[in-house]
Amino acid sequence: MELWSSKLSLQFILCIYLLQDCWGAHGKLAQKLLNDLFTNYTSALRPVEDTDKVMNVTLQITLSQIIDMDERNQILTAYLWIRQVWFDAYLSWNKDDYDGLDTIRIPSSYVWRPDIVLYNNADDQFTGSMETNVVIRHDGQIMWDSPAITKSSCKVDVSFFPFDSQQCRLTFGSWTYNGNQIDIVNALDSGDLTDFVENVEWEVLGMPSKKNVILYGCCSDPYPDITYTLLLKRRASFYIFNLLLPCVMISFLAPLGFYLPADSGEKVSLGVTVLLALTVFQLLVAESMPPSENVPLIGKYYIATMTMITASTALTIFIMNIHHCGPEAKSIPIWAKKVILEYMARIFFVYEVGESCLSPQPPVQTEPRPQQDEGRTVNGQARKEDFALKVRRNQDGMAQKLQEDHEDLEQGVSPSLSMVNVPANCYNSCKEEGKHVSLDRGESSDCGGGKGCCKAQCLCHNQSLLRNIEFIANYYRDQRATQKRTGEWKKVAKVMDRFFMWIFFIMVFFMSLLILGKAI
Repeated sequence: MELWSSKLSLQFILCIYLLQDCWGAHGKLAQKLLNDLFTNYTSALRPVEDTDKVMNVTLQITLSQIIDMDERNQILTAYLWIRQVWFDAYLSWNKDDYDGLDTIRIPSSYVWRPDIVLYNNADDQFTGSMETNVVIRHDGQIMWDSPAITKSSCKVDVSFFPFDSQQCRLTFGSWTYNGNQIDIVNALDSGDLTDFVENVEWEVLGMPSKKNVILYGCCSDPYPDITYTLLLKRRASFYIFNLLLPCVMISFLAPLGFYLPADSGEKVSLGVTVLLALTVFQLLVAESMPPSENVPLIGKYYIATMTMITASTALTIFIMNIHHCGPEAKSIPIWAKKVILEYMARIFFVYEVGESCLSPQPPVQTEPRPQQDEGRTVNGQARKEDFALKVRRNQDGMAQKLQEDHEDLEQGVSPSLSMVNVPANCYNSCKEEGKHVSLDRGESSDCGGGKGCCKAQCLCHNQSLLRNIEFIANYYRDQRATQKRTGEWKKVAKVMDRFFMWIFFIMVFFMSLLILGKAI
C-alpha cells in the first residue's frame, strides 16, 4: 500500500515538471515568434504587399448598455463593444515551425490598426477605444476587441413626448483612408444585442446596419462607412404617473369652479390655483425638452388645458357679474326668460326653492274680484292703477259729503259758523267721541250734537293718511319687484354655471381621452 502511494506521488511530480517544461517551451517559442515577427515590422504603414490592393476591415458592433439619453442636448451615451478584423501581410508564420503555436496575444499598440472612428462623435474629450490586446493568428488575421463609451449626436424628435420613439445613428468609418485603400465590411446585418443590459427608460427595438459609400465635397475619392440605426421607444410609465395623471386630475377641478356657489367667494381663486399648478408642470416639461419648434404632445395638452382654465376663469368672472346684479339692473329680456329660465333650467335641473323637480312652479292664478275689491292686493303686491282709482273714489265721496254737511250747517246755524272758523280742538273732540270715516265710501259716523267741524277735520286727516299708505304700498311694490328681478338674474347666472360646467367637463374628458389613447 505504501509502495502504491509512493508511485502516485512520483507520477504527479513528473507531470508537474513536464507541464512546466511544456509551458516554458511555449513561452520561449512565443518570445522567439514575437522577435521574428517584429524584427523589421512598422506599425505606421498599411500592411499590404501591394499598395494598390484594397484592405478589407470587418466591423462588428455589440451594444452593451444605454447609459444616458440627453434630449435637451441631443446626445446619446452608449457602452459598445467594437470588434475589428483584418489581415496583416507581415504578421503570418508557419505554426509547425513553432511547435504548433497558432495564436499570440500582444498589445494593440505593436501592430498597425485601422483609423476607424465614430463620425458623429459628440464627446468633447474625443476619447477613443480602450488599449486592449489584439489576437494574431498564424495566417495573419488580426482581431481587435475593444470596449468604448461613446457619445454620439442624435436628432431627437419630441413631438409625441412621452410616447415618442427615437432613431439614433452611429456612423463608423475610416478618417483618412478612402475606399480605394480600406473597404469596411459589415460582419452582421444588425448590431449584436445578445448581451444588452435593459434600460429603465428606453426599450431597444432593433439596431439595423447599412453600408454607405459617400463622395464628400473635399475629396474625389469615395469613403465607405457603416451606419447603425438604434431604434428606441420610450417607456412612458414614469411620465404618465408623474406628469400626465396629476395634470388630468387637476384639469377636472376646473369645471367644478362653476358648481361652486357664487356667494362663497372662491370661484376665481380656484381657477387661478389650478392655472398655477399646471404652469409648474409645464415648466418641468420645458426644462427637459430641447428648445425646438416641435412642441411635445404633453406640452400641447398642458397649453390646451391652461387655455381652457383661463377661459373658464374669465367666464366665471362674467357669470359672477350677472349674479351680483343690483337693484338698478334692467329686467331680463323675454328671449332670455324663454330660453334660459324655462328650457335650459329644466335641462340642467336648476330649480328654486318650492319648484318641482319635474316642472317649475307655475304662477299663482287669481280669480276675478268684484268691483269693490279691485283696490286690494294681488299676490301680496298692490297694483298702482287700482290703488289710484280707490283714492280718487274716496276723495270724490268725501268732497260730496262735505258739501252736503256744509249746506246743512248754513241752514241751521249762523253764517259765522262756517268751515273757515273751525276750532283747533275739534278733531280731538271727534276722536274722543269715537268719530271715524270710511276709507272705502267716504262716509262718517254721527259725531253727535250736529258738529260739522269734526267731519271736515277728519276728512282732511284721511287724505294725509291715504298719501302715507300709498307711499308705503309703492315702496313695498318696488322692493318686491327688485327682489324678483334680482332673483331672476341669480337664476340666470346659476343656469349658465351649470351649462358651462358640463361643457368644460366634456372638453376635459375628450382631451384626456386623446392624450391617454396615445399610451395604449
